[in-house]
Amino acid sequence: MADQDAEFRADLADERPDEAPAIVQPRDPEQASRALAEVQELLRRHDQALEAIRQRQGEAEERPEAAGPLQDRQYLDGLRARLDALHPADVAFILEALPFEQRMIVWDLVKAERDGEILLEVSESVRESLIRSMDREELVDAVETLDAADIAELAPDLPTDVVEEVRRGLTQEEREQLRASMSFPEGSVGELMDFEAVTVQRGYTLDMVLRELRRLEELPDHTDQVYVVDERGELVGGLSLDRLLINQPDVLVEDVMRRDLLTLQPLEDASEAAHAFERYDLVSAPVVDPRNRVIGRVTVAEVLDLIREEGESEMLAKAGLREEEDLFAGVWASAKNRWLWLALNLCTAFFASRVISAFDGTIERVVALATLMPIVAGIAGNSGNQTMTLIIRSIALGQVTMSNARRLLLKELAIAALNGLVWGGAAGLVAWLLYRDTPYGVLLGLTMMVAVVLNLLVGALIALAVPMVLERLGRDPAIGSSVLLTFSTDSMGFLIFLGLATLLFR
Repeated sequence: MADQDAEFRADLADERPDEAPAIVQPRDPEQASRALAEVQELLRRHDQALEAIRQRQGEAEERPEAAGPLQDRQYLDGLRARLDALHPADVAFILEALPFEQRMIVWDLVKAERDGEILLEVSESVRESLIRSMDREELVDAVETLDAADIAELAPDLPTDVVEEVRRGLTQEEREQLRASMSFPEGSVGELMDFEAVTVQRGYTLDMVLRELRRLEELPDHTDQVYVVDERGELVGGLSLDRLLINQPDVLVEDVMRRDLLTLQPLEDASEAAHAFERYDLVSAPVVDPRNRVIGRVTVAEVLDLIREEGESEMLAKAGLREEEDLFAGVWASAKNRWLWLALNLCTAFFASRVISAFDGTIERVVALATLMPIVAGIAGNSGNQTMTLIIRSIALGQVTMSNARRLLLKELAIAALNGLVWGGAAGLVAWLLYRDTPYGVLLGLTMMVAVVLNLLVGALIALAVPMVLERLGRDPAIGSSVLLTFSTDSMGFLIFLGLATLLFR
C-alpha cells in the first residue's frame, strides 16, 4: 500500500501545474463528458489514498516505529487544477453527475470567486443542495460577484437576509435594476432581460460611436448591435457592428441604422420571444418600456437557456414528474416527486380493470379475447402519442389556433381511420390465422379490425383535445396529457373490443 501511495503522489506531482491555469471555454461537445471521467478517476484515486492513510495510521498505533509522515490534502491538488481549467457550465455538469458526498468534495475545491457563476449554471435541485452547504458569509461573497439580473435569478433560492445584505452592497442603479428584475412575473421577457444595452444618439457619426465604445471596459456579451435613440431617449433603430465597421467614420448613424427593429415588452411571454429569436435568427433584441425607451435587452444566451429548461420540463412532465429531480436526491424526496401521476395511473388502471370485469362472461366463452385486447389498447396508445407529440410541439410554436383546430382535428381523424384500416386489417388477419380453426375465427378477426379502427379514432381525438384544453386553461399541455391519453385508449380499447365481442358472439 505504501508503494501505491508513493505512486499516487508522483502522479499528482506530474499533473499539478506550477501556476493555476486560465479558465477555458469548452473545446467541443464532448468536453464536459471527458472532464467528468477525469474528475471521477481523481476522486477514485483520492479514496484510495485516504484508505492508504487509514491503514498507515492503524500500523502506527500498533507499531509506533512504522509511523511515517501522514499526507495532507496534496492528493486533491490535481482535482483542483482540473476544476480551475473548466468552464462554469462544465463544472455544473460534473456536480450534477456526482453523488452528494463526492459533490461536496468537488464543491469545496472550486475557487470561491467562481461559486456564483457555477450556482447559476446548475439545476435548481442541485443548487439547493449546494446553497445548504454554504454558510451566510460564503453565500454573500458568491452572490456579490454577479450582476443584478443574475442575482435576481438566484434570489428565490437564497435566504432573505443574504439577498438583503447583497442588495445593500449594490450601487443605487444596481439596486433599481435588481428591484425591477425581481418584480417581473415568472415566464416573462423581463425575467430574461439584462440591463447591459448600449445606446447611442442618432445624430452621432460612426467615429463618435466608436469613441463611445472604446470608453467601455468591455462590450457586453453577445453584442451584435447598439441601439439608436433620439433626443427624448426613444428607440428609433439599431446599428449593427458590421455596418459600424465597414462604413466611413464620418457617416451619420441614422443613415446606416436599421429602422425595422424587433422590440420586446418586459411583460410579454418569454416563450413568444424565444420563437421570435428562432424565426428571425436574432442574437439580441431590445426591451422597451411603454414610452419606447430602452430598459434592457434579451440575448440568445438567455433564450437558449429558456428553450433548454422548457424542453427538460416537458420531458419530465411526460414522465409524470412534478419537478426537476436531483439525480442523487434522497430516496424519500425522489419517491414523493413521482407520487402524483403514479396515483392517477393507479386509479385509471383500476378503472380499466372494472371495464374488463364487466365482460367476464364474454371472456369466459372466448378466452382468446383476453390475449388480444392489449393489442387494441397498445396500438391506439402509440398512435395517439405520435399525434400528441406533434400537437404539443405545434402549440409551443404557436402554430395551433382555434381557427385551424377543426381542420387539424379532421386531418388527424382521417389519418387515424386510414391507419386503423391498414393496421387493424393486419391485426384482424393475424387474429383469424391464429384462431381460424375455432368457430369464432372470422368474427374474432372482424372484431379486432373494427376495434382497432375505433380506438385509433379515440386516441386521435384525445391526443388533440387534451393539450388544446389544457392550453386554453393556461396549463402546460405536456403535463398529464400522456397519462390521460393512456387511460382513454386503455379503457375505451377494452370497452370497444369486449363490447363488440359481446354483440357478435351471442
